[in-house]
Amino acid sequence: MFVDFHCDTLYSLVDKGTDFFERTEEGHVDFPRMKEGKVHLQVFAVFVDPKFMRKNAATMALKLIDKMHEIIDKSSEIELVLRGEDIDRIKSEGKIGALLSVEGGEALEGEIALLRIFYKLGVRAITLTWSLRNDLGDGVDGVPDAGLTSFGKQVVKEMNRLGMIVDVSHLNEKGFWDVIEISEKPVIASHSNAKALCSHRRNLTDEQIKAIAQKGGVIGINFAPQFLRDDKRATIEDVLNHIDYMVDLVGEDYVGFGSDFDGISSTPEGLEDISKFPKIVEGLIKRGYTQEQIDKITHKNFENLIKKIL
Repeated sequence: MFVDFHCDTLYSLVDKGTDFFERTEEGHVDFPRMKEGKVHLQVFAVFVDPKFMRKNAATMALKLIDKMHEIIDKSSEIELVLRGEDIDRIKSEGKIGALLSVEGGEALEGEIALLRIFYKLGVRAITLTWSLRNDLGDGVDGVPDAGLTSFGKQVVKEMNRLGMIVDVSHLNEKGFWDVIEISEKPVIASHSNAKALCSHRRNLTDEQIKAIAQKGGVIGINFAPQFLRDDKRATIEDVLNHIDYMVDLVGEDYVGFGSDFDGISSTPEGLEDISKFPKIVEGLIKRGYTQEQIDKITHKNFENLIKKIL
């Protein structure tokens, strides 16, 4: 069983008009391949393309949320996760859970009311920034010395109150530390890797990894080759290397997966799409991980965090 905390499939479906329930070789995620990959809980990003940042950002987010609801209305085999207790029930019924996460706080258009409206529509997590600057703060490509704005701080506090998961992936380091200080609940980096193994600006320093762990959060390993190796020639072994590194640094309770499938242009050799997830278990077994450790990394860590916050 796997929890994957980040895919960009909704954006791909809206953009290309493909059928989520038909198995294809295009892209990385569809319903048949999710079942093959034993993914029982998938977090679907509501990604707002930067071109909509100052115009129609909320409208574009709503179109992706609508696509998620359309998918759920078409099948009794997939259900939206709205509360922590939904996870075990959905799993016991043999269904796949879907959790909505807005990627980029520009979708809020500077209005805290929109945060509450998105919550009512089923959104349960927000990646505060994409890589650029928005009303909440600066991403990794924004102003390095600028942290969260007053609105960004307000959003974090309101997310804590509502029971929403605060995601620091894409946020610059100053904003990251602001979130660590402000949030009263665990925070996650849904799709980020270890900077010690790959120097990409989107990856996390040892201090950031430790801070997330100390706060009871989880880090989702990203499958983007440029986040796995500096030379971008990544294989499944590099995914395992990042798992090893974080487990050695903070323990097995704080690591999960955030594949970034359908949001990355290429994949590591051996992890060509979501159906290949079970190969990771084979690799972990070969590296000496116990079944208890494997269960934590593949699904229990993120499940427990979702239950705690939702």
